[in-house]
Amino acid sequence: MAAHHEPTERAALAQALSAAVRGEVDFGPTARALTTMDASNYRRVPLGVVTPRDADDVAAALAVCRAHAVPVVPRGGGTSIAGQATGTGVVLDLTRHMQKIVELDAESRTAVVQPGVILDDLRTAAAPHGLTFGPDPSTHSRCTLGGMIGNNSCGAHSVAWGTTADNVHALTVARYGGGTLRAARAGEAESASGLSGLSGLIGLSELIGENLALLRTGFPDLPRRIAGYALDALLPERGTDLARAFCGSEGTLGVVTEATVRLVEAPAARALAVLAYTDESAAAEAAPGLLPHHPLTVEGMAADLVREPAGLPHGGAWLFVETGGATPAEARAHAERVLRAADARAGTVVTDPAGQRALWRIREDAAGTATRMPDGTEAWPGWEDCAVPPARLGPYLRDFRALLGAHGLRGTPYGHFGDGCIHVRIDFDLLDPEGVARFRRFSEELADLVVAHGGSLSGEHGDGQARAELLPRMYGDELVALFSRFKEIWDPYGGMNPGILTRPARLDENLRFESLPKRPVDVTFGYPHDGGDFSAAVRRCVGVAKCRTTQPPGAGVMCPSFRATGEEAHSTRGRARLLHEMLAGEVITDGWRSTEVRDALDLCLSCKGCRSDCPVGVDMATYKAEFLHHQHRGRLRPAAHYTMGRLPAWLRAAAPFAPVLNALARVGPLASLAKRLAGIAPERTLPVLARETFNRWVRRGWDGKTRILSSDQWRARMVTVWPDTFTTYLSPEVGKAAVRVLEAAGRTAVYPGRGVCCGLTYVSTGQLDKARKVMRRTLDRMGVCLGDPLVVLEPSCAATLRTDLPELLPDDPRAAELAGSVRTLAQYLEEYAPDWQPPRLDRPATGQTHCHQHAVLGDAADRRLRERAGLTGELSGGCCGLAGNFGFERGHWTVSAACAEETLLPSVRAAEPGTEFLADGFSCRTQLEQLGGVRARHLAEVLAEGMTED
Repeated sequence: MAAHHEPTERAALAQALSAAVRGEVDFGPTARALTTMDASNYRRVPLGVVTPRDADDVAAALAVCRAHAVPVVPRGGGTSIAGQATGTGVVLDLTRHMQKIVELDAESRTAVVQPGVILDDLRTAAAPHGLTFGPDPSTHSRCTLGGMIGNNSCGAHSVAWGTTADNVHALTVARYGGGTLRAARAGEAESASGLSGLSGLIGLSELIGENLALLRTGFPDLPRRIAGYALDALLPERGTDLARAFCGSEGTLGVVTEATVRLVEAPAARALAVLAYTDESAAAEAAPGLLPHHPLTVEGMAADLVREPAGLPHGGAWLFVETGGATPAEARAHAERVLRAADARAGTVVTDPAGQRALWRIREDAAGTATRMPDGTEAWPGWEDCAVPPARLGPYLRDFRALLGAHGLRGTPYGHFGDGCIHVRIDFDLLDPEGVARFRRFSEELADLVVAHGGSLSGEHGDGQARAELLPRMYGDELVALFSRFKEIWDPYGGMNPGILTRPARLDENLRFESLPKRPVDVTFGYPHDGGDFSAAVRRCVGVAKCRTTQPPGAGVMCPSFRATGEEAHSTRGRARLLHEMLAGEVITDGWRSTEVRDALDLCLSCKGCRSDCPVGVDMATYKAEFLHHQHRGRLRPAAHYTMGRLPAWLRAAAPFAPVLNALARVGPLASLAKRLAGIAPERTLPVLARETFNRWVRRGWDGKTRILSSDQWRARMVTVWPDTFTTYLSPEVGKAAVRVLEAAGRTAVYPGRGVCCGLTYVSTGQLDKARKVMRRTLDRMGVCLGDPLVVLEPSCAATLRTDLPELLPDDPRAAELAGSVRTLAQYLEEYAPDWQPPRLDRPATGQTHCHQHAVLGDAADRRLRERAGLTGELSGGCCGLAGNFGFERGHWTVSAACAEETLLPSVRAAEPGTEFLADGFSCRTQLEQLGGVRARHLAEVLAEGMTED
């Protein structure tokens, strides 16, 4: 198939596709850049992207591509780890429109789904009937059924419910050469619609009949044998199951347009036995002995994967053994039997759902956390999921570790120990030719080791570009030749995902790192966790796409803009991909001036949610600030950058005229003109300026009281309160309340010199030179307060001081000292006044946990303080949608409101009378007032009021 096309040929292809399909056809740089990579080491640049609306669109697109001799790559969630979701032709994005659950029949326990259905959406639809779809990879919140069929995905529960192939009844498949085929077991393939099954594939019966002996003896008997094509499913004694043979074909045979899948009964209750062992080999050797107890899962991981082993019994490795039952007591009893039967060093049974979720989160995030070694070294897939017989797993792991050592490599194995399937990321140096050569040598030797243990090169994620070249080592040349024949029967024109499975690309070709700059890019932030290298920071995104979930975020935040728009370009992964391609310079060619990157980052709220919620710690807020700094250097900026981006200066100048300005802001035409000139959304109401600023209140002695302390008393009781811009000029009542609370706790508030500022608004608008100037001035003016505990009441300012300050001034030791002193009010009280008893308020509370606090400082201390004060209920996760200047900027109103409608505003509408509305962030309080019609307060205000009532 043609791999390279001239611009005129691409234009003709795009025009033909646009005329043939009703879905979107996009051959622009953004669409191509977003699909150059999946979650693997590989990168291939497509010609364009088609998002078909239905099966007819799929067939039409295939016909056009065949006429133009252009290959096609079907793509779901793009989380494939072996490179099979990348290609040089036309990508079919099946996630945007083809995401319908056509039918769910609880009586027959089947569902009919389109390929773009997200697994969690199917599970949610099945749950009211007590059913679920058995296979559940860790990407269940964003992977699609089509992608699961393509890779024959498995997940943690395969010991109970098998692989995707075990749970597929029938498939409707559009073929590149034309026509549609129904794949099912023999005798079930002919449907009422007249679609053909086995008879529609000319030569397939002959291939089976002529090679019965090889098909019966050439495949290892493994629960996780995913490598190659499952031709043994076509044996007569196995029902000649064409659907099962199609599963795991990685987009190389045709495009699934509809699937009938089997559902299983979901246990009403679950418990988790957590078993500790000395090391991973001991855990691996124990796993097969637990299978006779019929657990739902037997998952394993070692201590070098777990950064914070909270909740885990003491040991060097653990097995997670999940059990089910009709009641919680039955599930617990089942787990306790497992615990007694296990020869474990230690163990515990967890029945609390929240505790189970917390432990599973450690395991599910492993695909991301394993990409960094404990010392920060990068680690990569490539040998992500080979599998051996479960009884051989212990010896295999010892040999695997020895092979790593022989090559001077490190990795962190984890995975499905009950199935003998191991995931691992290895610290290959794929940026250096010698490192790539070592990657090849290691891969060849490890393939031989897996085969020697009777295993499969792929146990879950498919072969793709990572392992297909090595399939002859596992199957031999004769069986691999049958794979090629099978592919040709389905796809005689060779248009479906070429270079995957048959006639494969070399495993060290098309590496995604080849296109990146060979030298560090000149940047402003320090990127301390990436060696100061912006390319390394962007490389953090490995594509696991936790940011692409459409489910409500719970206590998390990431990624509010994607949930609002559903567009890949507005996900953390999408933006990272665009930055990667900006650095590569092939698809996006205008570097820091790129309009494609600018437009994608425009709807980034800079919520910092990805900094904590992304398994690999991508920090898109920082990347956005860096990009805006370069994009607008020496150029005219948007109006909002000069107004809201320089808010501290404007508010300081406006403070003496607050009454007059407040009155003018309520005059409709004047307010409209001011908003138009300032780049503010017309839907917004201008905030009210404080008549008396917090700083003025401080200077007159806060209520006129005088305090004289000795030096020893001073140092012991002193706490510095940060006079942030929002508290000072817009909500001084928060500062006053905080001072009263601190005094009640036996502390004395002091204040840094005048004119200090964290630089938040300059950072968020990319005015980084100005931000650094402001920060240096702040450090100069902190004086004797520097190093003392610093209570910061505005979470966004606290996060800026904690992270942006030391990352913009990495060479100034004062920056790190100040950052380390930052506390929220709750953190300070817990650490320095632990015996203080807050007033008992005893009422329900709702509101918003600030996204920056969640991401940078955490809210555990705030939760405990609320609990001690008798404020019951949970605050909303996610982002309020205002996010500093974001929600005020013209053009952002729709997304801002959509973010608020996700969880925050519904929680307000559902609140019972007498509920306290809490929001420590000025933006959150403003959003609640303007969109929710309620007045929310800082926790300090509520506590101070409670002390007055007492």
